Amino acid sequence: MTVLHIRHHTCYEYRTPVQLGEHRLMTRPRDSHDLRLLDTSLSIEPAASQVRWIHDVFGNSITIVSFDSRAKRLTFMSDFRVQHFPGAPQEIAVEPYAASFPFSYSASDAEDLGRTKERHHPDPQHRIDQWAHALLQQVPRAATLETLASMTANIRETFKYTAREAAGVQTPLETLERRSGSCRDFALFMMEAARSLGVAARFVSGYLYDERRVDAGEALVGGGATHAWVQLYLPGAGWVEYDPTNGLVGGRNLIRVAVARDPSQAVPVAGSFQGPEDAHLSLTVRVEVTTD
Repeated sequence: MTVLHIRHHTCYEYRTPVQLGEHRLMTRPRDSHDLRLLDTSLSIEPAASQVRWIHDVFGNSITIVSFDSRAKRLTFMSDFRVQHFPGAPQEIAVEPYAASFPFSYSASDAEDLGRTKERHHPDPQHRIDQWAHALLQQVPRAATLETLASMTANIRETFKYTAREAAGVQTPLETLERRSGSCRDFALFMMEAARSLGVAARFVSGYLYDERRVDAGEALVGGGATHAWVQLYLPGAGWVEYDPTNGLVGGRNLIRVAVARDPSQAVPVAGSFQGPEDAHLSLTVRVEVTTD
């Protein structure tokens, strides 16, 4: 069990005072058997006129913030402490019928998993299918856990990580062609690759830490900002965490905040403003993770 203190600071700078519109925050984790929220706070400058809390369609905790004022700077500081109880990769156990590919979900699971099983992006030449099946053929007996671990490791080893502050995500085919991308690009690519093998997948937004380095100010690839990875649904094991950016299996170094069917549904901070087209100057995001 690890107690972590996480600070997520977001700052927008504008050239002139702008009228701030409604903003939507996804920065508060949900309590679960592997993550216990001890305390949390949210600081906003300038002061919000209204703050509402809702759950979205996936059960994520969403903060809706409204403003009456104009400002040249807008900052959000999400501060919380959690106890983390991650499972070890060797503890992942699937049902015997799902131990190797191909396998099918039970009728009830398939109905509830819905669109998380479906491909979301075109692949007319089946290049992603070919990439995934080439890895599958290299694994003895097409073992499920070994294939998915190999997929995670292959992205980590053969794709180049590039931090990107711009909004949006590359298409999976762009990531495959470039062999490079950000953590969210890798997550989306792996989701589509897993779906090509019939595995339900969803996008995860959260934070990354390395218990060996967190107090030394260093981090795994993707630290210092919000991080993204994948959950894959495996019969008998449930939703299992895979981080292709760092080649991690299981949630040991991952603090989950939000899950979604598509990356566009899990943006940590999103909002609007009214003002000149060139009013926006900069966006700064800083995430600090320390042990308690």
